[in-house]
Amino acid sequence: MEVSWEASVTDSINTVYLLFSAYLVFVMQLGFAMLCAGSVRAKNAMNIMLTNVVDAVVGSISYYFFGFAFAFGSGSASNPFIGTDYFALKDIPNSTYDYSYFLYQWAFAIAVAGITSGSIAERTQFSAYLIFSFFLTGFVYPVVVHWLWSSNGWLSPSSSNLLFGSGAIDFAGSGVVHLVGGIAGLWGAFIEGPRVGRFDAFGKPVPMRGHNATLVVLGTFLLWFGWFGFNPGSFDKILVSYPTTTDQGNWTAVGRTAVTTTLAGSAAGIATLFGRRLIVGHWDALDVCNGVLGGFVAITSGCSVVEPWAAIVCGFFSAWVLIGLNILALKLGFDDPLEATQLHGGCGAWGLIFTGLFAKEEFVVQAYDSGESGVVRPYGLFMGGGWGLIGCQVVEVLAIICWVSITMGPLFYALHKLKILRISTEEEVAGLDISSHGGYAYVAHPDEGHPRFYADYMRLQDQRT
Repeated sequence: MEVSWEASVTDSINTVYLLFSAYLVFVMQLGFAMLCAGSVRAKNAMNIMLTNVVDAVVGSISYYFFGFAFAFGSGSASNPFIGTDYFALKDIPNSTYDYSYFLYQWAFAIAVAGITSGSIAERTQFSAYLIFSFFLTGFVYPVVVHWLWSSNGWLSPSSSNLLFGSGAIDFAGSGVVHLVGGIAGLWGAFIEGPRVGRFDAFGKPVPMRGHNATLVVLGTFLLWFGWFGFNPGSFDKILVSYPTTTDQGNWTAVGRTAVTTTLAGSAAGIATLFGRRLIVGHWDALDVCNGVLGGFVAITSGCSVVEPWAAIVCGFFSAWVLIGLNILALKLGFDDPLEATQLHGGCGAWGLIFTGLFAKEEFVVQAYDSGESGVVRPYGLFMGGGWGLIGCQVVEVLAIICWVSITMGPLFYALHKLKILRISTEEEVAGLDISSHGGYAYVAHPDEGHPRFYADYMRLQDQRT
């Protein structure tokens, strides 16, 4: 059947919108790289930047061959747990998915590995990054995607058999992306243990601040920019009109989603600015940057279904979630150089609960039913929507924690037992750049007494042996 000119234009605009959103999400890889590089010590800057490159290139291959199929496969053997079709993009494009959709979802997948990489920075063998990145993006993460974002998933709000009559709302991935990455990082950092010198003989934390605040701020703003593809872009299509109005459609909801994203991050940044001032006695730029990102992580679940004022509430409490978890981590002797577990895991979990409390019925129908009239859906508990949605949100949090723990925990433990997870103490003290990558990221290294070139490092090792 011949496609009308109007339909062709609509499809073209929607495709351009989705591709542009994919490009924005991919820019977040640069943001992660800069944030990570600035948050570690100078002697490990090249290592952490290379791991971000590896996350992208390894994730591309694993997601192409396996990940997309496990996430969105909907063949005859489809089930609520895992996809079973579209391996290596077989039968793509089709009436449901096309190449632009794959690219957009791929950009999400490689972001998950980037989150986990930050938790185990400055002490991990490079080969371990290759293994866990492939497994995480090719299997662990896609399974969770299938649960929430495939119409066959058991937690999906688009499923024909809605859990608790609702399904969980995780619009852009506070749980699917951030909680998955955060819990994976939790197990990696826990099994590896803290960096050398992070805690003294009495268990008290020793500061190991990042070496470059400029890179951290640059990375934060790049991530902020990319989040405008991450959250609003999750509508997939922008030219969808709502039948109950004459002047509103997905384009309205896209704009509102960008606003709620901005407000949540900003509220979290302000709360962190003054909160940390009260705790440590000075204004801390690095803490504020992480606070802003925590607000973005939290609002990612409900960005499309809450009012702007609610986004401010979300961001404010996410800041205190992050501050509290950071304090707890130090008391427990847990070392995460990027605070990724606390930020992405803790704020991601809070974001899911927040959505169950504050989701607005009208916006839920817009996001999941294109504003169709007569549709009834559970919505936020505090908005009068009952317990169905909040129940699904709690189930999602628990299901993700359990799934990632039983998959990534044993993987990291196996790598540890095989002695291919953590580097030696000597290599860690010298720095991964010189011991594993042939030289430092910068021409001049500020730490006196360290070898400047890889050949110098090798000669020093020979002398010691």
